[in-house]
Amino acid sequence: MEERTEINSLGEFGLIDHLTRNIEIHHAGTVLGVGDDAAVIDHFGKQTVVSTDMLVEGIHFDLMYTPLKHLGYKSVVVNLSDIYAMNATPTQILLSLAFSNRLSLEALDEFYEGVYAACERYNVDLVGGDTSTSQKGFVISVTAIGEVAPDQYVKRSTAQKGDLLCVSGDLGGAFLGLTILEREKQIFLENPKIQPDLENETYAIGRQLKPEARPDIVEFLAEKGIRPTAMMDVSDGLSSEILHICKQSEVGCVLYEEKIPVHEEARALAMKLGLDPTACALSGGEDYELLFTMKQEDYDKITLNEQIAVIGYMTDAAEGAHIITRGGSKHAITAQGWNAFK
Repeated sequence: MEERTEINSLGEFGLIDHLTRNIEIHHAGTVLGVGDDAAVIDHFGKQTVVSTDMLVEGIHFDLMYTPLKHLGYKSVVVNLSDIYAMNATPTQILLSLAFSNRLSLEALDEFYEGVYAACERYNVDLVGGDTSTSQKGFVISVTAIGEVAPDQYVKRSTAQKGDLLCVSGDLGGAFLGLTILEREKQIFLENPKIQPDLENETYAIGRQLKPEARPDIVEFLAEKGIRPTAMMDVSDGLSSEILHICKQSEVGCVLYEEKIPVHEEARALAMKLGLDPTACALSGGEDYELLFTMKQEDYDKITLNEQIAVIGYMTDAAEGAHIITRGGSKHAITAQGWNAFK
């Protein structure tokens, strides 16, 4: 039997001391971290970028199939992805939690193991946060702070007609991983004696449970002297993100179905589940890839990067946002992405 320590045996300050006892500071800019009334950060003449995200049990994650260590890791990564989407580098995070007495101290330690693994992997410092009791369910709020050279940040609203539309990595995998996990959860609920069968779909399930952000793309673009004209991360599905850029930049676009990058394993899994791989990429979400527009004259600089796909181009707003299918027919792009309020 695993040891279980009740969290209330430590008290709030004892708990904070316990969870933050192993923090290592990596950035000279982190002047003062955990343990005072506020953290102190000096960005040495750079501009500060700040983003916050909340993850709520039962809405954004399900503890029936999400290991706590993976959840800690993912909670950090999804926030860092927003900083990279501004063409910036994350440097610090704040983490706040609310949890019921269902969680033991050992469970929280496991969650923090994932948090620290992500901090290590992405070179960010955990500098503060808050903990609270919750009547039921686990609530996680992460604020990420980053830095960018003056006025080098990239917004969603600055794409222009004629720009190329690009995306990093591949799409649809996270949604397919979630589909398998949800299916097995239903089977288990109906018959707890049946062992979950994840069908060796490690790629798709990994994309869902342990996503990664894309600092490599931001670094590559900087190296090549490319400043995207607009950028955002793909958290709610490609179609709704494209429409955000079109709406905020007041442009239209043409997207080519055959250019949308889908991993071979994701494509095979979609077929096996009777799903359309393109629909998974357009509407699935949680891929945390970067969607960006750039000037046509920069095209030659990205041709050798296999992690960047040019999937279309921007047009006049009057032309609307369309997808051209493999068969050559043209359809309006509709936002069917993930919606936390549905």
